[in-house]
Amino acid sequence: MSTDMGSREPERRSGPLHGITVVDFGHFIAAPGAGQTLADLGADVIKVETPAGDQARGVGSYGAAIIRGYNRRKRSVALNLREPEQRQAALDLVAAADVVIHNMRPGVMERLGLGADVLRSVNAGVILASVTGFGTSGPSRTRPGLDIAAQAESGLMSVTGEAGRQAQRVGAPIVDHVSAAALVQGILAALFHRERTGEGDEVTVSLLDTAVDLQRVNWGEYGLTGDMPTRRGNGQPGAAPGADHFTTADGSVVVSAYTDDKFATLCRHAGVPELLEDPRFADNPSRVAHRPALLAALAPYFAARTSEAVVEELSALGIVSGAIRDYAQVLEAEDVRAGGIFARCRDSDGAEYRMPGLPFTTTHRPRDGDGGEVPALGQHTEEVLAEVRARAGALPG
Repeated sequence: MSTDMGSREPERRSGPLHGITVVDFGHFIAAPGAGQTLADLGADVIKVETPAGDQARGVGSYGAAIIRGYNRRKRSVALNLREPEQRQAALDLVAAADVVIHNMRPGVMERLGLGADVLRSVNAGVILASVTGFGTSGPSRTRPGLDIAAQAESGLMSVTGEAGRQAQRVGAPIVDHVSAAALVQGILAALFHRERTGEGDEVTVSLLDTAVDLQRVNWGEYGLTGDMPTRRGNGQPGAAPGADHFTTADGSVVVSAYTDDKFATLCRHAGVPELLEDPRFADNPSRVAHRPALLAALAPYFAARTSEAVVEELSALGIVSGAIRDYAQVLEAEDVRAGGIFARCRDSDGAEYRMPGLPFTTTHRPRDGDGGEVPALGQHTEEVLAEVRARAGALPG
């Protein structure tokens, strides 16, 4: 564990990772997202930015949303890493760090004089954690990689969308976000290994690997059947009704009732018990083969009720269903409000907004509604560098 680098704001002095220092060289989502989670868990995360800032800072409202979503509770230090003196300041930060995070393409950190060998020369026990687009050993290792490229090349887009229509991306940067979560898992495992052995470690995650891993069920079915997964819109390919869409009086819902007992319960409750005697719907494979006719037969029940009424009725019967909500409705949903996932956050100028916080709680880390502050570019440069100088002056020499 590294030496405490001076005073901390109260929010940095609590949590299971209190006393852990992270130097975050990340841009956009995947690497900064890992740093965000570590900060929420109590680590002191120092975000090292160029004088122009994280590249997301220059991408309009989308970039501003990225900064807000993945950089709370960090301290921002602006350094020109091409300048020897400022590169040395970065090395001084690494010398006292437990973890270093980046998502530079392979070779970029080396060209900046911050390659793995250099970082280990100043801190043998440091954990080096990186995200790449396509890994570090294949022919695409130097290609720029963003979420959309990983969605495309992992097969994810090939199974997203409606049959006969063009492939679709998932409607949020899911690969970036899950890659950040995967990097956190690797970092925590490496910290535990170091606690046991004293050894540093290197953690690598690629967007491509994460996107492939997201589709485990699809890979499992492909391996079992040999049938190529394709775009089929709503509805699980091998189950009916499974994740199927129904229009209600005021919106729409999705419903899964594909086991024989749940299907029977749904038919009786929907007032169409005769479907149970129809050979087209005798078992799940038959229902899959005749999905359009099945959905049409069930549609009147849903059309006569609101989405919330459908969910209430079917839930009482043990049938999985969900109202399809827009973002405004999600914010006001009772379950979301009760869970407290949205935290009160602040920009450096004091502007307040709501953003999802950690998606889990622990006994010692309950949600308190405070999501912390997002730093302005270089807001903490002098503070952090003064701590570095003070620490250097305190060392025997």
